[in-house]
Amino acid sequence: MIGLDQWLLFLAVAVLIAVTPGPGIFYVAARTLAAGRGEGIASSVGTGIGGLVHVAAGAVGVSALVLASAEAFTLLKLAGAAYLLWLAWRTMREAGREAGATLPLAEAVPRLGTRRAFREGVVVEALNPKTAAFFLAFLPQFVDPALAMPVAAQFVLLGLVSVLLNTGVDVVVAFAASRAREGFLTRPMLIRRLRQASGALLCALGAALAFARRPA
Repeated sequence: MIGLDQWLLFLAVAVLIAVTPGPGIFYVAARTLAAGRGEGIASSVGTGIGGLVHVAAGAVGVSALVLASAEAFTLLKLAGAAYLLWLAWRTMREAGREAGATLPLAEAVPRLGTRRAFREGVVVEALNPKTAAFFLAFLPQFVDPALAMPVAAQFVLLGLVSVLLNTGVDVVVAFAASRAREGFLTRPMLIRRLRQASGALLCALGAALAFARRPA
């Protein structure tokens, strides 16, 4: 097994990375502000599953192959960017519908549902090549080929811990964003602005992913 010192160092760095605001945190916050706690938590779990896709791919070398190929990296990042931009457009469209609705805000636009939010979270994270780059740059530093445990198994174990930490932080963000949203439910115009801001944030994430560079 990995030594205690290595474990403690890994956990310290992994926790620091997990609490550092990044695309995952901003995505979950945007989904929560747009649709509430349930969909925010579902999105958090979805992004966690999407992260596990990269862990599994990294363990078998697929991620390394993608990052080594400029064409594959570009195709993956453009697909992820397009998906985020589509989500941004849909969120902004729903905010526009609410502006002309006569029903109470909570009933003006039907929720997407936790299942759909979960699926979207999986797709968003699985199509993010920067996540693959992170795992391939970070986890191997704590893999020891001299141990009895196979290198792939060590990679998966470290990846699972990292994903769990990231998901835990995302869930906390979902609860915090939900509390903020609940305080605005009696102010329809403000919650519409929050939806529009969420759409703008998703659009910014999509643009950032579209212009992401392949790691050297």
